[in-house]
Amino acid sequence: MKFGAISNKSKGIICILFAALGFSLMTFFVRISGDVPTMEKAFFRNAVAIVVSLFLLIRSGEKIRIKKNCAGDIFFRCLFGTSGLIANFYAIDKLNIADANMLNKLSPFFAILISIPILREKPKKVDILAVIIAFFGAMLIVRPSGSNMQLVPALIGLYGGFGAGTAYVFVRRLGKKGERTPIIVFCFSLFSTLVTIPFIAMDFVMLKPWQLLCLIMAGLSATVGQFGITSAYKFAPAKEISVFDYTQVIFAAILGVLFLGELPTLLSFLGYAVIIGVAIFRWKYNLRSEDGGYDGH
Repeated sequence: MKFGAISNKSKGIICILFAALGFSLMTFFVRISGDVPTMEKAFFRNAVAIVVSLFLLIRSGEKIRIKKNCAGDIFFRCLFGTSGLIANFYAIDKLNIADANMLNKLSPFFAILISIPILREKPKKVDILAVIIAFFGAMLIVRPSGSNMQLVPALIGLYGGFGAGTAYVFVRRLGKKGERTPIIVFCFSLFSTLVTIPFIAMDFVMLKPWQLLCLIMAGLSATVGQFGITSAYKFAPAKEISVFDYTQVIFAAILGVLFLGELPTLLSFLGYAVIIGVAIFRWKYNLRSEDGGYDGH
C-alpha cells in the first residue's frame, strides 16, 4: 500500500510513532553519553535544533521576527520549556529512562490545570478526574524503590512534566495569535542554548569523541521527534492520535532493558499502567463526546 493511499488519521499515527521513537532515542543517547554535566547535554540537544530550525526559516524565506503581541508568550514558553527540559535531562541521568519518560509524559495532565488560568478554559469533570488518577500513578513512579536517593530526581522529573505541560499551553496561545511554528521552535532552541552557556563555562567537561557523537545523535533524534509531532498534528487532531505518543515509554523501556540492563520495578509498571490507562480512557471519552455532538469547551 502506498503512503499516499493511507487515511490522514493513519498517517498521523505513523508520524506520532516515529516521534515517540525519536524522543525515546534522544533519552537513550543522553544516558549513554556518560558523565557529562546536565547543562552541557542540554546545550548540544538544543544547538542541533537551532541549526535545523534556522535552516528551515532561511530556506522558506520567512523573516525571523516575533509578532508584536507574542513576545511575552514566547518568553514564558521558553522559560518553562527550558526548565522542564533541563529537569527531564537530570531525571534521565538518575532514573531508569522509562521512569523519566513516564514522568515527562504527565505534561498533558499538567496542561489541563495550567489552561484554566492561562487560556480561561474550564476543564470537564472527567479531565479533573483523569488528572487526579494520573498523579496517583505518578506517585508509584516517584517512590518505586522507597529510597530518598530515588525521590529527589523523581520529583525533579515530575517538574519536567510540569514545565513541558505549561510550555505547551503557551504554544497553544501563540498558535491562536497566529505565531509561526518555526519562529517558536527557533526562539525556544536559542533561549535554551543561551541559558546553558554560563553553566557550561563554570563546569565544562571536555567531551570524548564518542560522547560528542552521542550528544549529536541525541539532538538529531529530538529533531526527528519534533518533526514527527508537527507532521502528526497536521494530519489529524490531537484528540484522535495523542494517546499513541505514550508508546515513547514503551520504546524507552525496551531500550533500557536491551542496552542498559534496566528493568523497571513492579511499582513503576503499575504507575505506567495507571497513567497510560487513564490517558486511553480520556482519549476514548473525548472521541465519543465528539461523535455525539458534545463540545466540552
